[in-house]
Amino acid sequence: MSSLRAKFIPLIPFIFVLLWSTGFIGAKYGLPYIEPFYMLFIRMLMTLCVFLCLIFILKSHWPTGRQGLHQMVTGSLVHAAYLGGVFAAIKWDMPAGVVAIVVGLQPILTALIGRFWLQQPLSRMQGVGLVLGLIGVSVVLTGGKELSTLSFHPMAVVAAIVALLGISIGTLYQKRFGGGVDLMTGSFYQYLATALWMGVLAFTTETREVVISVELILALGWLVFGLSVSAILLLMYMIREGEAARVASYFYLVPPVTVLEAWLLFDESLSLYSLLGIMITVLGVYLVLRPSARSV
Repeated sequence: MSSLRAKFIPLIPFIFVLLWSTGFIGAKYGLPYIEPFYMLFIRMLMTLCVFLCLIFILKSHWPTGRQGLHQMVTGSLVHAAYLGGVFAAIKWDMPAGVVAIVVGLQPILTALIGRFWLQQPLSRMQGVGLVLGLIGVSVVLTGGKELSTLSFHPMAVVAAIVALLGISIGTLYQKRFGGGVDLMTGSFYQYLATALWMGVLAFTTETREVVISVELILALGWLVFGLSVSAILLLMYMIREGEAARVASYFYLVPPVTVLEAWLLFDESLSLYSLLGIMITVLGVYLVLRPSARSV
């Protein structure tokens, strides 16, 4: 059993990237039938029910009041601010690709903040890798097109920045204050906070109209079990076990994988620029991970 676990652990980051990337695909399937914040609210409620069942079955230990509060702060940042910001930016007509570029700054921002907050060293080669990763993500998502001709709603820009800050600071906050907390019960507190935030947004800014469809049901099912349960547990595990900059660097792989998935599932074009960007991104992630791997 221990040897099987040892073989599985190195695959966790790549399983996480595959699962996390499908979140954009699931949203694309479901959003035509429901408003974004209300979809997130329902998703959080369903996720809470799943985690309650898992906690009961696994007899997980509940955190102390102080630990629970820290987990709710993490949830407000990693889930509510990130997901809410991304969906709000798209709602205010910012192209999804441009939102992804802004959020794609997360590994660099996380590494820089972590360097000063958590005193995590950042080598010169890791810095080069982070920059290459950002360039690769930008090339994938823009397809070589200029962004200077695009105009954005001011609130869309604010929402995208909120998403960027939320996922970046939240990753570091969980690394700093989330240690020693059971993954199941900790995640429950995170989603409880997220449900509260999404409920406020849905009931104050949306009509909450829903068109029941097979696509919506399947999308919600996958977003709950594939993303909110499986992917988030893997993310919390990686944050607990690895450096924040290394964990954040895996997010660079998400947009390229999403592009490939959209090409396969929706027949979206995959240009030479996109292929070039994917190669640059993979090189950037390799440079970020390689120095740390040597130091272990």
